[in-house]
Amino acid sequence: MNHPSLFTRQFWILCISSVLFMASFGMLLPELPEFLNRMGGQEYIGLIVGLFTLAAFFSRFLSGRIADNNGRIKVMVIGTIVTVVAGAGYLLVWSIPAFLALRFFHGFSTGFRPTGTTAYLTDVAHPSRRGEALGILGVAGSAGMAMGPVAGSILKVEFGFEYMFIGSTILGLASLWLTLLLKETLPNPRKIVLSDLNPFKGQVLDFSSWPSSLYLLPVAFSFGVFLTVSPDYVASLGFVYKGSFNALIVVSSIGVRLFAGKASDKYGRIPLLIIGGFFLMVGMAVIAMAQDAFTVSLGGVLYGISVGFNMPTIFAWTADLSKPGKVGLALATMLMSLEIGIGLGAVVSGHLYNGNVNLIPFDYWLCVVGGGLGVLFLLFYRLRFEKAGVNDF
Repeated sequence: MNHPSLFTRQFWILCISSVLFMASFGMLLPELPEFLNRMGGQEYIGLIVGLFTLAAFFSRFLSGRIADNNGRIKVMVIGTIVTVVAGAGYLLVWSIPAFLALRFFHGFSTGFRPTGTTAYLTDVAHPSRRGEALGILGVAGSAGMAMGPVAGSILKVEFGFEYMFIGSTILGLASLWLTLLLKETLPNPRKIVLSDLNPFKGQVLDFSSWPSSLYLLPVAFSFGVFLTVSPDYVASLGFVYKGSFNALIVVSSIGVRLFAGKASDKYGRIPLLIIGGFFLMVGMAVIAMAQDAFTVSLGGVLYGISVGFNMPTIFAWTADLSKPGKVGLALATMLMSLEIGIGLGAVVSGHLYNGNVNLIPFDYWLCVVGGGLGVLFLLFYRLRFEKAGVNDF
């Protein structure tokens, strides 16, 4: 049976706008620790990612419900406007409290945008091609996360922090313009009213996605560690443009995303996630043992491969598990797990690091343990359903 084409004009607009959005906030990540250090905030390095993810977590109480009731595009627009305002806001902050407050505000961008983007894509992609579609969207996001940090580091090193923040703002505006060109896919969306912004009124979570959310925790914890301590770690091993390490990981994930999502449609979500968990463990172990730029780069490639297997498959699994008409809520609930994991990884690794590069490898060993626990969970989950005679996983 032939299904409608996936590669429509709307699909490509969505992907390109996602590239620009991810590049907009991603280009800041490698250099913000130094920006904070110059203000004398070395001890707050874990809060750079921690506050960002905390805000993203709280916004999930609203973004999923708004996506399901008021429209996918409204959620994407809100998130993109936040990243534009935040990018410009960094030009105006020169104190630690103001910086940390802006990081919290900036977190609302990823609390809204990915929820709307993923829900939109599940509307336009047939379920039999859901993994493939999410894999391609993940490639788009990864391309932004690959280009953004490199561009950000170059702008900062060659011209200064101000030009990096201006670049982030411009990319956010371009993403917003493309998002406004999309056509709404939710039937009969209604206007946002005050009650929609009350997290205590109406359903805000859907726990049908608990299996994918639980596996995501150690995956996200590792990402939080990576975002927080990797810039200083790779700099100590010889990297001049710290964003190039981010790009290395993202590019390696892109190569896997091109086929992992489609493979999960054919072979099942859990087998692909088990492979992703294995690469997570090996990659983090190699990074922890690295003594030079080549070895840490090798570990980065292996870790990037794990991201390529894990992320599109987790999103597709969540959509599979969701109840009819509740995909936005299911995705928002799963993404709360993402924020919890990233926040914990950032705060724990930042606290353990505390300015001593020699202590960073221990952070990566924690990720190895977490990856192993994730694989064990998948094996037990699969065995439980095999015993029950259920093979659709």
